[in-house]
Amino acid sequence: MIRPLLALLALLLAAPLSAQPGDAPAEPPVTILISIDGFRPDYLDRGITPNLAALRADGLFAPMRPSFPTKTFPNHYTIVTGLRPDRHGITGNAMIDPARPGEMFTLGDPMQSLDAFWWDEAEPIWVTAERAGIRTATMFWPGSEVAIHEVRPQDWMRFDQHVSNVQRVNVVLDWMRRPAEIRPLFVTLYFDTVDTAGHRYGVAAPETDAAIAEIDTRIGELVDGLAALGRTANIVIVSDHGMEDVDAARVIQLDDFIDAASYILVESGPYAAIEPVTGTDDRVADALLVPHDHMDCRRRENLPAPLEFGANPRVAAIVCIAEPGWVIIQGEPRWPVEGAAHGWDNTDPQMRATFLATGPAFTGGGAPEEIDNIDVYPLLARLVGVAPLPNQGDPAVAAELLGE
Repeated sequence: MIRPLLALLALLLAAPLSAQPGDAPAEPPVTILISIDGFRPDYLDRGITPNLAALRADGLFAPMRPSFPTKTFPNHYTIVTGLRPDRHGITGNAMIDPARPGEMFTLGDPMQSLDAFWWDEAEPIWVTAERAGIRTATMFWPGSEVAIHEVRPQDWMRFDQHVSNVQRVNVVLDWMRRPAEIRPLFVTLYFDTVDTAGHRYGVAAPETDAAIAEIDTRIGELVDGLAALGRTANIVIVSDHGMEDVDAARVIQLDDFIDAASYILVESGPYAAIEPVTGTDDRVADALLVPHDHMDCRRRENLPAPLEFGANPRVAAIVCIAEPGWVIIQGEPRWPVEGAAHGWDNTDPQMRATFLATGPAFTGGGAPEEIDNIDVYPLLARLVGVAPLPNQGDPAVAAELLGE
């Protein structure tokens, strides 16, 4: 009789702690939102991303349609608000606002880019979560350094391109080592390496492949680190836009049509945002609002409806969109016209972004053939456990991804 009793006792001792009455419920999984800037969905087909391939095999993947303009700041803010740039107010990487005459928002000017004035037209998911008592942390994300509606994540980092990708992952893992009461339940992680390499060298360059492989390694280290810590995570990996090669033979020179003193060039490249100087509106319009080879210029109120762009007063008066692969410049370009770029019409297949999700929330779900980046926000709200604010996303997409 001793051996059967010992066997029964061993079974009781080995029973999972979660089965014991009165025990605290299991900790909820952390939601980690990862951006790989400029990561085209076909980068996953190059055979150099074993870690992402494993996540894809166990999770859900779809090409993702970005919003116009297919630029970094507008699309990152769309992902965390569920609003098009026209609605959330970050209408470009550079922009002007009639309420701030003589000022311009640019990435390189912290006096403007860190001013909540530009960001307060919407509320990102981390602000909503913090208001609901859910702790958040951001290892870089456009807007996360700003006190939007006077709220920041409880942990945030000032963007510095010199912070290595290893350091970025280690910061997130350090957050995961904390006791539950001060451990964030929503985290963002941002990588810019692939975008930088693509700009400098082009879509198919070995340097771009090296950047892709390096980020894959870092994501593998994050997944392994979470497993070693026993942390369960729902991981959503996105990019903001795709990439397309450019060269000096495909350049549209604005100086050929109108003198530079007649307008303010807010943005240039795959699209140009042009604000006529006071008193020159007709002259600029007469020069630009006519047919051009490889470029279509329109008043903001006459932009094609599918772009969902042009109603916000921060959109320049005239927007010119280049044919895919062509770029618009003024005078001597500020950078060599080589490598790759982004910013074209968001229906351009090469502007497609990436969506990949994995974790316990996605085990019974399915992915649509393509996802729109406004649909990521309702999904994040479900994962984080907050009521979404009014947005343009489709909650049915989140339900499909979650298998509901």
